[in-house]
Amino acid sequence: MGKKRKKLPLAYQPVGFMLGWAGGALAGLAFRKTWKAVRHEDDAPDALDPDRGWGEILLAAAIQGAIFAVVRSAVDRTGAKAIARSTGVWPAKDKGGRD
Repeated sequence: MGKKRKKLPLAYQPVGFMLGWAGGALAGLAFRKTWKAVRHEDDAPDALDPDRGWGEILLAAAIQGAIFAVVRSAVDRTGAKAIARSTGVWPAKDKGGRD
């Protein structure tokens, strides 16, 4: 059991990478739809856009950050639970946080 526990996090890395990539794409799509619903614009402001104000730029950043954090956590948790269900081993090395 000890060897399986040590090797699983390494084996989970490619799965985690693919889930992260898919989650990022999903979060980007969710942010674009949310921004369109909030501001009725197709494009969110960029921090370097001289025609946008601080409030609008920071609002967009806060919404985007919240959406990405929620999607990332949901994707990570779903992947970890699927691995644990199929192997009987939780894929994280320790119980600490991500960062």
